[in-house]
Amino acid sequence: MKQVTIQGISGCFHETAAHCFFGEEKIEVIPCDSFEVLFERLEADRSLLGIAAIENTIAGSLLPNHELLSRSHLKIIGEEKIRISHMLCALPGQRLEDIEEVRSHPIALMQCGDFLKTMPHARVVERDDTAGSAREIAEGNLRHTAAICGEDAARLYGLEILAHAIETNRHNFTRFLILADEAQVKVDPEAVNKASLRFTLPHTQGSLSKILTVLSFYDINLTKIQSLPIIGREWEYQFYIDVTFDNYTRYRQSVEAVRPLTSDFTILGEYRECPNPEI
Repeated sequence: MKQVTIQGISGCFHETAAHCFFGEEKIEVIPCDSFEVLFERLEADRSLLGIAAIENTIAGSLLPNHELLSRSHLKIIGEEKIRISHMLCALPGQRLEDIEEVRSHPIALMQCGDFLKTMPHARVVERDDTAGSAREIAEGNLRHTAAICGEDAARLYGLEILAHAIETNRHNFTRFLILADEAQVKVDPEAVNKASLRFTLPHTQGSLSKILTVLSFYDINLTKIQSLPIIGREWEYQFYIDVTFDNYTRYRQSVEAVRPLTSDFTILGEYRECPNPEI
């Protein structure tokens, strides 16, 4: 049975994404309090797999996770995309008008801002985790208190859903990366059509444009580009890009053509693209 580390506790969206990715395959989920702890566990035990959110269609990229991945020896072996749908949950028997306090992660609270405006009588309290907020209410038998969390968390902790799909924007998706130690990775060229790359460019005119021109020449589709400043090296940036391709050989040719134009070039992973989930 595969052991998969996640950030968060049972019932969180990371666990949902893990089960979506592995499907019917049985997995053991290992919760971690933070992404830093998750990466430390993966480095300490290289037999483990991990799953970490990397971007959200509303909140944007999780830049600290880019940095953690950059400093690790891990490779991306897959991705999963899930729709984030928030529920307002409370102890059984509670009514919406009974709620005096709403708890959740700051991002979840932000994503449900319009709904919360309909509850001016309830104070909003930030917590570390959506599923953790649900567990607190269940374990503490907290009446007049609700959590914003996913349906899985509500069901797991025995809470009643007072309002479904309360997120302001229904186009709310999170992309997760599946991570493994580089020694475990075996790439099947016939099975992959996406890659994540990292490199550094000098602060010279047209340096990024040259990279994009090479990728275009080889019919490589750029699906994401993210830059991060390099601390201590003024005006130099590290770039993370995701590309998709139909021909693995052409993709590898583009990599070899780009490599001399960069420094610190790294293939973070070659894997199968996950289709966008339905709303």
